[in-house]
Amino acid sequence: MLFKFLCIKLLLLKRKVEVVVLSDLHLGTYGCHAKEVLHYLNTVKPKKLILNGDIVDIWQFRKRYFPKAHLLVIKKIFALAAKGTQVYYLTGNHDEKMRRFTGTKMGNIRVLDKLVLSLDGKRAWFFHGDVFDVSIQHAKWLAKLGGWGYDLLILLNRMTNTLLERMGREKYSLSKKIKDNVKGAVKFISNFEATASELAIENGYDFVICGHIHQPAIKKVVTENGNCIYMNSGDWVENLTALEYNNERWHLFHFNTKKRIPNPDEWQATEEVDISTLISAFSAYSAFPI
Repeated sequence: MLFKFLCIKLLLLKRKVEVVVLSDLHLGTYGCHAKEVLHYLNTVKPKKLILNGDIVDIWQFRKRYFPKAHLLVIKKIFALAAKGTQVYYLTGNHDEKMRRFTGTKMGNIRVLDKLVLSLDGKRAWFFHGDVFDVSIQHAKWLAKLGGWGYDLLILLNRMTNTLLERMGREKYSLSKKIKDNVKGAVKFISNFEATASELAIENGYDFVICGHIHQPAIKKVVTENGNCIYMNSGDWVENLTALEYNNERWHLFHFNTKKRIPNPDEWQATEEVDISTLISAFSAYSAFPI
């Protein structure tokens, strides 16, 4: 009982952060680690929260699969906005239907396709990054098919890791192994990072921050035209990472999967926010052909 009390007390201790960037949560899919997302959001108090695309996976949205923890993540985002956090929802390819609401402002929540912020005198450019993906631009059906395959791969990986844990062996990431060893995947990631960085340098940005490729990174890129810092917030399917900006510095937050993750029932005492409008919107989205 004492352990449970201490865990809840620790949960209430929040780190003050100027900017938090999350992307590729893929809420509504089997691969999403919603409990871990919720745990993370309950430990930070950001001035600005940037949701950099693919937050709700409308491509693979199923009415029959939207667990309580997934809904509580949305609820928590609204609670943060209600308490003063500026929330920017930047659209991605899996939640592209949100693009019809670009420019919409609801309290402290804004829906945008891209965002430019001035951070301590430096310019930061945020966007999801799917504009660089040829498979999405020219063969969307193929990209969606790939999304389903990726979801199945994550499910298979989870079952494999459950068996490995029971055998006392280390977890294994099938998707990471594929990305690290398939030349096409390695080349795509490299081209993505180079293209984003070159455009940022050409347009005078100091930082460029993307999502989309599920590859967390912070790296300095130097070209003959200048330099910038390229960053990617990763995802909450494989890597469980976020970008944080505080005291004029960026760093990658890696979620420690060995932490005890409270059951969603333990979060019932958190801020209550009416999100019936959002739920209705999501229900409406599922009626549209994808």
